[in-house]
Amino acid sequence: MKVALILVGKTVNKHFVELIDEYAGRVKHYIGFDIVTIPELKNTKNLSTDQQKQQEGELILKQMQAGDHVVLLDEHGKELRSVEFSAYMEQKMQTVNKKLVFVIGGPYGFSPEVYGRANEKLSLSKMTFSHQMVRLIFVEQLYRAMTIMRGEPYHHE
Repeated sequence: MKVALILVGKTVNKHFVELIDEYAGRVKHYIGFDIVTIPELKNTKNLSTDQQKQQEGELILKQMQAGDHVVLLDEHGKELRSVEFSAYMEQKMQTVNKKLVFVIGGPYGFSPEVYGRANEKLSLSKMTFSHQMVRLIFVEQLYRAMTIMRGEPYHHE
């Protein structure tokens, strides 16, 4: 199984970029993993938030293929502890036939069409994080899940 993370807009903080790259590289030791960055929309001053979500949604949906299992990282999604997320990933590795696609949307969330395409939603926390931070937190948690699955010492109970 392959895993992809779709992001809207590039990561601008160089420290986050370095850490995201570090954890993404670690994840690739365990599973196929790609990060797909959708460019931020240009000239958004004349667009409503719904129009921005709509345009971003079209770009997000273009990255998906039939058969992909799509998980939105969304504040209204199900929350999992790290050990539970590891079990979730292990289960998905056995049941997802094509690609497991996680999506971090733009600043205003997702369009109705993206919500309609999603198979499920996960939340990283009840707290709100910047989109830049969410990227790092998710990739670190994905790495942590892989080490938990393998019984490696990265995670401590």
